[in-house]
Amino acid sequence: MKIDSLMEVLPDNYSVVDRDLILRAYRFADEAHRGQKRASGEPYITHCIAVAAILAELRVPPAVVIAGLLHDTVEDTSVTLEDVRREFGDEVAKLVDGVTKLTNLPRVSRADQQPAELEADHIEAEPAVDLTTAKSRRRDLATETLRKVFLAMGDDIRVVLVKLADRLHNMRTLGFMPEPKRQRIAQETLDIFAPLANRLGIWQVKWELEDLAFRYVNPEAYREIAENLAERRQDRERQIAAIIEDLKTKLNAVGIQAEITGRPKHIYSIYRKMIEKGKNFEMVRDLRGVRLIVPDIPACYSALGVIHTHWRPIPNEFDDYIAAPKDNFYQSIHTAVIYDDGKPLEVQIRTPEMNQNAEYGIAAHWRYKEKNSPRDMVYEQRINWLRKLMEWRQEVEDAQEFVDGMKSDVFQDRVYVFTPRGDIIDLPAGATPIDFAYHVHTEIGNRCRGAKVNGKLVTLDYQLKTGDQVEILTAKQGGPSRDWLNPNLGLVRTQRARSKIRQWFKRQDREQNLVHGKAILDRELKRLGLTDVDYDGLLREFDLRSTDDLYVGLGCGDISLGRIINKLSDDNKDQEPQFIQRPSDRKDSQNAVTVLGLKGLLTSLARCCNPAPGDEIVGYVTRGRGCTIHRTDCPNILRTTERERIVKVSWGEPMRTYPVAVQIKAYDRQGLMGDISNVLNNEGINLVDINLKVNHNLASINMVVDVGDIAQLSRVLTRIENLPNVMEAHRLKPG
Repeated sequence: MKIDSLMEVLPDNYSVVDRDLILRAYRFADEAHRGQKRASGEPYITHCIAVAAILAELRVPPAVVIAGLLHDTVEDTSVTLEDVRREFGDEVAKLVDGVTKLTNLPRVSRADQQPAELEADHIEAEPAVDLTTAKSRRRDLATETLRKVFLAMGDDIRVVLVKLADRLHNMRTLGFMPEPKRQRIAQETLDIFAPLANRLGIWQVKWELEDLAFRYVNPEAYREIAENLAERRQDRERQIAAIIEDLKTKLNAVGIQAEITGRPKHIYSIYRKMIEKGKNFEMVRDLRGVRLIVPDIPACYSALGVIHTHWRPIPNEFDDYIAAPKDNFYQSIHTAVIYDDGKPLEVQIRTPEMNQNAEYGIAAHWRYKEKNSPRDMVYEQRINWLRKLMEWRQEVEDAQEFVDGMKSDVFQDRVYVFTPRGDIIDLPAGATPIDFAYHVHTEIGNRCRGAKVNGKLVTLDYQLKTGDQVEILTAKQGGPSRDWLNPNLGLVRTQRARSKIRQWFKRQDREQNLVHGKAILDRELKRLGLTDVDYDGLLREFDLRSTDDLYVGLGCGDISLGRIINKLSDDNKDQEPQFIQRPSDRKDSQNAVTVLGLKGLLTSLARCCNPAPGDEIVGYVTRGRGCTIHRTDCPNILRTTERERIVKVSWGEPMRTYPVAVQIKAYDRQGLMGDISNVLNNEGINLVDINLKVNHNLASINMVVDVGDIAQLSRVLTRIENLPNVMEAHRLKPG
């Protein structure tokens, strides 16, 4: 990319002085990066120009574009921050420093960072002494880098915009990187950077990041969908053109002026829809979309009335985000109707301002400044919203825990629930009454003992849904339960609530935490039948000096029991676990079938021919129930006339599981075995054998179950033990 290309996309409101400063920054960066190459072989300066051009298209202020040109100079060249400040002033220097701090980490050289971050892809990696250690260091470094990105969000959002632009161009040129790096970076983009762009409301960047990452994460599905779209492009464009003309005629007849465009189809969003609905491409291809841009809000609802008058709305496909905006300030009306040809048509209706917000998100603040329209109030609301989402950030020191918290608290879909007074509380999907209680007030969370949802008592692991009215039942005094921090119980889902609970336990006496922590770990190890535990390995994993520190960390909640069990499980991954007698040859037939090119499509075995692993099989795509698996000689398949519904499938790898003997002691009651079976089914565990004895209302249940590892066994035992009337659930030792 040449500098001329950047100058052409600069916003019209940039002054001559601004443009001269950008040219000077280009020459400065070109000189600093002279001789450096990217993985593609191009001069490194082409990356700097591309990042600046992405920022310019977002219409950000000139200082941010200049920071885009200079974002790697301090990090990768001999240029210092003082040099940047002297040449371009304090504001640009502050932005460059902010971007530099996101990746300039101590302890690990930039060469080690290369596999995790693309910014230094022109530097050759140093030879690693220990491959396992090097991989661990690179993973930790990548996680710490992400943590710094999130921390920067609350300080200066412009820094994060530069980082997003940097990642977007790196994704555009990802094909030049080695395969393992492509996979890792693409997955990280899907998990972190695309949701980050979504949270900031910059859908233009979000869609492109998703499609680029999906291309490398699942190349077969990407290629199949892309080819299908290409085959039907002319037909689709012809249909959309006719629909637009029809809509314009009907809207003009009632005096509504509208700019109507066809909505582009994004490959990753099509794939997500296929997975969510359990359908293949043939069954979602008819999803056509148009977008109406009308002058004002009353015109939005008038246009909606015209559309619903002429075509029948599809139930449960209407969303009014104007009356109730999304938490990232997105506004629009969404509806879907059955068009004249009997096929669905998706419609979005919004004003020009809403459209700018949807496409550019938080960057729309600067776009509207061009028109001398004061939008500082909205901008401040967005910044405050981001800070509120992350108010727990300073309390979490562990980088992996921090990033996991961002995924759960910030990037997940949201639910909107009500307090008894009618106030709206915004929580991540999957949040529980305890998460709600801590969101309202720390003390309410600490003293929470129960909850009512819509006037009815619910369990504390109840997952809240949009529209629920929640009332927390509290005790006059007391504190949280240590069980709340047990991830197996699913009582707390947000990092914010976990941080508050840990704070409470940290204030307790160290000796008390030590006793509680030791009791928790001893009980879990005894229940799992684990006697030979590598405590030295655990201390190294959590960077602790003594087992007492391990117990204290567990007792106050700094270290979760789940992390310890996962560590023990990882230690046993490469050998047959000590708590199990023999591997099982069982194949989970539900999960062992792969639909060619479409991983994750819902599959089920046909009852007419009952295929088993080893049989030759084909798939038949049903209406609304995913793909049914048949033997190739099944009479129903041989008779079918709809050959286009038949797809290639194959048996996948068998799941390696191990039979484990488990004993459950409980007070007998009606429905006890049904509840235990539900726990096993939800965990996907096969019941191999069972023996039930009841004596004086005390039930003793001996079972053999197939499990994958220690972590899964721990999880299922905890959930069984949490059932009503169950006193204990533990593994039986052989013999």
